[in-house]
Amino acid sequence: MTGNPATDSTPFDIAVVGGGVNGCGIARDAAGRGLSVLLLEQDDLASGTSSASSKLIHGGIRYLEHYDFKLVRDSLRERDVVFNIAPHISRPMRFVFPHNPAMRPMWMIRIGLFLYDHLGGHEFAGSRRIRDFRHDDAGRLLRPRFSEAFEYSDCWIDDSRLVILNARDAAIRGATVMPRTRCVQAASDRGSWQLDTENVISGRKQSFRARELVNATGPWASAFLAGALEADLVDPGRDRTRNVKGSHLIVRKWFEHDRAYILQNSDMRIVFVLPFEDDYVLIGTTDVDHEGDPGSVEISDEERRYLLDCVQDYFDHEIRGTDIVGSVAGVRPLYDDGSAKAQETTRDSVLRYSKTRDGAGLLNVFGGKLTTYRTLAEKAMRIIEANTSPLPPAWTAGSPLPGGDFPPSRRQDLPGEYCARYPFVPEAVITRWFRSYGLDIDHLLGGARSRADLGRNFGAGLFEIELTWMVREEWAQTREDVLWRRSKLGLDTTGIDLAALEHWLAENTGLHDGRRAAG
Repeated sequence: MTGNPATDSTPFDIAVVGGGVNGCGIARDAAGRGLSVLLLEQDDLASGTSSASSKLIHGGIRYLEHYDFKLVRDSLRERDVVFNIAPHISRPMRFVFPHNPAMRPMWMIRIGLFLYDHLGGHEFAGSRRIRDFRHDDAGRLLRPRFSEAFEYSDCWIDDSRLVILNARDAAIRGATVMPRTRCVQAASDRGSWQLDTENVISGRKQSFRARELVNATGPWASAFLAGALEADLVDPGRDRTRNVKGSHLIVRKWFEHDRAYILQNSDMRIVFVLPFEDDYVLIGTTDVDHEGDPGSVEISDEERRYLLDCVQDYFDHEIRGTDIVGSVAGVRPLYDDGSAKAQETTRDSVLRYSKTRDGAGLLNVFGGKLTTYRTLAEKAMRIIEANTSPLPPAWTAGSPLPGGDFPPSRRQDLPGEYCARYPFVPEAVITRWFRSYGLDIDHLLGGARSRADLGRNFGAGLFEIELTWMVREEWAQTREDVLWRRSKLGLDTTGIDLAALEHWLAENTGLHDGRRAAG
């Protein structure tokens, strides 16, 4: 394989279809090994599953009940890695686990947390404890029968920013990243792939060639194989995804502390109550089998009631309709292992490699977790290497994502240093920027020396200089891209001039043609 940049007529080494966390992680890993990489996404980056998660990098404590110790161990070890390569978009979060005598017994939870604390990783180890809730801020919010609780640490992360930063790093390393470009057809031809694409906004049609094809389309994985793919595979296999909808509610925060809750529900599932963007709480998630278009999902009345009933059972606080700010729903592309219930289906990934009769390689990605996207990418590269030619060694574990080249211990101090360096930028804006861009604040601001250099303020601290960055460096094109995936300003748009924002985007999205490397 060569590392030379490809043209429309020169084959890429690898074409990745799917711009979620797995696709962007594979593109980054491959580009960093010197391969020429094409990344195609039919919508915006992170527009599907990868922006609808619970936003946790964690081991998945409930998977211990299914004896999936390997998945938990690998996830806990990877939690430390991701925390260290992305310290600006992640942070430790304390979890309160109220003991419900009607559910799992105390000894079972104690053993589970002991295993969780010792299976892997060290950044968050030794954090578990039992608390008497009668004299605790987090406990006074709960109903009196919940007098004891366990407490432990896990890791929160901005899921959509994680995807964007992986794509950005891939582009910096030479990958061609093309969001809103659908792969209409992938046909094998003389040992490589002919990829016919169409830009879903402009209608522009292009064709590319690639030696290896990666199907990382998530919940569309089975549909892609049945629809766009035209190839005579030596071993087509029978693997498929089981699409499971997970929904969250976003409500106004009703407590002052910054700890999260993990609640046991009567169906033996758990529900997270997570502090979200300072003023809100994210409640979720559900597990509902989903048939139909994965790109068109929303929370159902039944799911809404399920989540509210669980919270109401634990908290001495009533969530009213006016407290609900919004909801997030997405489809998780689990590997279909034949489990009777969605909640029992494995969260582990399955990667299948096959060849066409004429020698073109196809790697299909089924399942996976946000936490283990990076190790999934390494596994993908090992499989491709075993079927092609030797590659440079794995590298992503020790290489920070853009803006994250600082030790996590400095996360609290750096925003203050940026406030002192750029006194003309409001402190709240610097804080938000640091949580999104980290050390790239310097690049975002460029030569700005005064408030006037920030350009127009569209409201809520959204300045023109940041919009330019989002468009030029992060592929933003629409209002939703800006307000929900590049930021979370969409939670409260009352102070934002939305009409002016949309007009600016319409005038300026031509700055980014999708083909150049960011940076």
